[in-house]
Amino acid sequence: MTAPLALAVVGSINVDLTARTARLPEPGETIGGGRLSREAGGKGANQAAAAARLGAAVRMVGAVGPDADGAWMIDELAAAGVDTNAVRRGEESTGVALIVVDAAGENQIAVCEGANGEVSLDGVVFGSDEAVLAQLEISMDVIVALSAAARGYLAVNAAPALELPAAVIGRADLIIVNETEYALLPALRTARRVAVTYGGEGAKLFERGELVAAAPAVKTTVVNSVGAGDAFCAALTIGLASGVDPQRALSAACAVGAAAVADPRSQPLLSHLAEYLPAE
Repeated sequence: MTAPLALAVVGSINVDLTARTARLPEPGETIGGGRLSREAGGKGANQAAAAARLGAAVRMVGAVGPDADGAWMIDELAAAGVDTNAVRRGEESTGVALIVVDAAGENQIAVCEGANGEVSLDGVVFGSDEAVLAQLEISMDVIVALSAAARGYLAVNAAPALELPAAVIGRADLIIVNETEYALLPALRTARRVAVTYGGEGAKLFERGELVAAAPAVKTTVVNSVGAGDAFCAALTIGLASGVDPQRALSAACAVGAAAVADPRSQPLLSHLAEYLPAE
């Protein structure tokens, strides 16, 4: 990659309220002894921050509230190197994710969308040389509109698992899901290219349902898995949209995901993507 990839990330921006406990609570159970943290999060913001740290020229299209948390989230994105000029200040409060993380890094998450329900493409123009990455924590109407408005490479992280309209599946150059989401979305077998993550088993890349690449997971110490999938999405999108060989791009994305789970933050500190690419 000779020049930074231009990438627009369209998606959610949240404040992550994270309780770290020895184990996850069972239904109806209260767990004590937790440690609480407030951090920048949201799948869209996580992917934008990761992509910027991996070396892409990133802008964020999203919405935050008119509150102090909204200003804080914009500042956090800017500090990660993300252009925030297309982040709207909505009327609802900034979105919040309530997260519990156990000692093994597993998590439970409940999201309160807040201003994320106000994300809009009004006034947003995408360049023909600009890749776009989106997720499903915003309105599906916006995702459908995006599939028509994006002129360059389009990647969709179909999380949380929701039925994707045929127009989105037919337009997307890349759809990224985990194994559970892949099982819940059989229409993805017809998609142009789908990346499926399998946790500790690595990831696979399919084209029209046919396996074309596979990469093992990179062994590491799991601290927090909240931002790992988002870092993986950012890395794979940058690699494939930049023309990196699919096998190398998938391997690099797995390495980036491993670096992310070893970091306690939802928006982990990462090196340039070149540092994670295997030798040709």
